[in-house]
Amino acid sequence: MKDTAEAMNAGGRLTVLTTPPPTPNGPLHIGHLSGPYIAADVAARAARHRGERVLTMTGLDSHQNYVVAKAEAEERPVPAVVRDYGADIKTAFRRARIDYDLLVDPTEDADYRKAVDRLTAELVDAGAFALEETAHQVCAECGRTLHHAYVTGACPGCGEAMGGGTCEGCARFATAGTMVDARSTCCGAPAAERRAELPVLRLERYRAALLEAWARAQVPAPAMALVRHYLDAGLPDVLAAYPSDWGIELGALPGLRADVWIEMGLGYLYAVARAVDPAVYSLADCVAAWRQVGELWHFLGIDNTFYYTVVFPALFAAAGVPAGTLGGLVVNQFYRLEGKKFSTSRNHAIWANDLLAAEDPGLVRLFLCHDRPDRYGSDFTLDAFRAFHGDPLRGEGDLERAQAALRLPDFDPALAVRCLGNAPNALLPLITGES
Repeated sequence: MKDTAEAMNAGGRLTVLTTPPPTPNGPLHIGHLSGPYIAADVAARAARHRGERVLTMTGLDSHQNYVVAKAEAEERPVPAVVRDYGADIKTAFRRARIDYDLLVDPTEDADYRKAVDRLTAELVDAGAFALEETAHQVCAECGRTLHHAYVTGACPGCGEAMGGGTCEGCARFATAGTMVDARSTCCGAPAAERRAELPVLRLERYRAALLEAWARAQVPAPAMALVRHYLDAGLPDVLAAYPSDWGIELGALPGLRADVWIEMGLGYLYAVARAVDPAVYSLADCVAAWRQVGELWHFLGIDNTFYYTVVFPALFAAAGVPAGTLGGLVVNQFYRLEGKKFSTSRNHAIWANDLLAAEDPGLVRLFLCHDRPDRYGSDFTLDAFRAFHGDPLRGEGDLERAQAALRLPDFDPALAVRCLGNAPNALLPLITGES
């Protein structure tokens, strides 16, 4: 990935664009590309074309226990799974002409891991993470803590099947303690309650800060629907760490590992601050560095809405990052493959590297912007892609409207592609990745 100096040396306000770090438990498929990844790359290229100062960031979500589940299914060591699928993901980014100023690999970046441990300890000491005896759920048979990939059940909101975290059906947050019929994925045993002294992020404490963040930011309708639900129902508590067999070990909290989403939020806080000021160390240093950021924009799929709309702004408020830093969110719906959701676990996918190796990457980017599931879900079919291959750009287009569609508050790459027409112009390479 590119040297961050290019992004940091230019003048003007800094805009930070993030995309969720892919989990290295399988290859990237074109459903991933059609969502946040190509979209954020196009937005960054367009902003730089206008002379704006931009920093882009992603990483590998190596501490999701879905990686452990994949390693167990493949009967391979976890580090080998992270290494191989991580390499595949990076190759897909390169082939798709997606470049990042920061791509954090937690398993390779010891400084990052130490920073997450250090910042967690500071937040515990400051009382932002309430350290108190708290209930958590474990497998009744083996005692494994039930979180994320280790638990399955039904969403208490919409009834759809889900793992621990957020529901793909309604985007609401649920844990093994609130899911319906929560069971261990290792053996199917029911959940049993245990109590331990654990750090808790009490989101309700940050209601006022969240209200201010949401009022200032561009929050799309699907995210606002989730916000309205929690304003009425009350904001839940989120465990910042728990006894587990995977994740960053916390020196100040022996026996506990950081929750992967808390790690991710602290990772954004630290990695961006480190790019702005390589000397940052403490929480106060990070907050000071973030004062140089003009706006933060998150690009994400609808299933991650709770974390990016609620948890991360609360975490930043707890750390002391100034109100108004969040510029907005660009949220995409699900992309389906011939009527069914893309699924790595069910092998229902067209893998990014396969398509990019066989087709012109510029054309793939154009089509995925054209067919992007932005305000509504969309459905990939090979027939539609082949038809687009024969006539990718139709009509004379509307350059002014395309320029507006590439600006962040109304960002819409699908509209931009439809407006560009057949004539060569300065905007087309921003989408194809040829500039």
